[in-house]
Amino acid sequence: MTFFVPSHKAPSAPVASNVMPMTTSASVPTASEGAISGDTVTDRLVAANGRYAAAFTDPGMDARPVLRVAVVACMDARLDLHAALGLDLGDCHTIRNAGGVVTDDVIRSLTISQRKLGTRSVVLIHHTGCGLEALTEDFRTELEVEVGQRPAWAVESFRDVDQDVRQSMQRVRTNPFLLHTDDVRGFVFDVKTGLLREVDGA
Repeated sequence: MTFFVPSHKAPSAPVASNVMPMTTSASVPTASEGAISGDTVTDRLVAANGRYAAAFTDPGMDARPVLRVAVVACMDARLDLHAALGLDLGDCHTIRNAGGVVTDDVIRSLTISQRKLGTRSVVLIHHTGCGLEALTEDFRTELEVEVGQRPAWAVESFRDVDQDVRQSMQRVRTNPFLLHTDDVRGFVFDVKTGLLREVDGA
């Protein structure tokens, strides 16, 4: 099933990307690249940005996503959303958090996305093997014991990923601040195969 149609690229020869691949094991810059003695991961990322910026050209876009879609997904490092969905820079808004659940802050971002930046569709993506399936609200109690203060936020843990997708869809569809709730769809991304499986929101 295809639900994204790139509309800002003319059919032409492939264009080399200026975007540098990044992983959790960013390569260590050599002395000629400005390596820092005892460099941290952040130092490596900053060095990588320097190389990226050296070849960067302004794409001439504004903040409005070309495809007028917002994608809400888990922050899991295994999800390369642009690659998995065939998206390019400027196509979408991407909102990520632990579990990809629809929290108050996600609603805040979606409201701004729709009302001020023109998005119309919402795609929700959970995934297999999510870390939130192994947590419970006891995590908040553990934090309270450790630091002497109970977090104001909920863990939003779950056991049934499909049901949690449905819950997130319902939170979007029934929120009074969102203007566009007719095109809200939810999926589970399989981290072993790379495939999306749509969840029936009924």
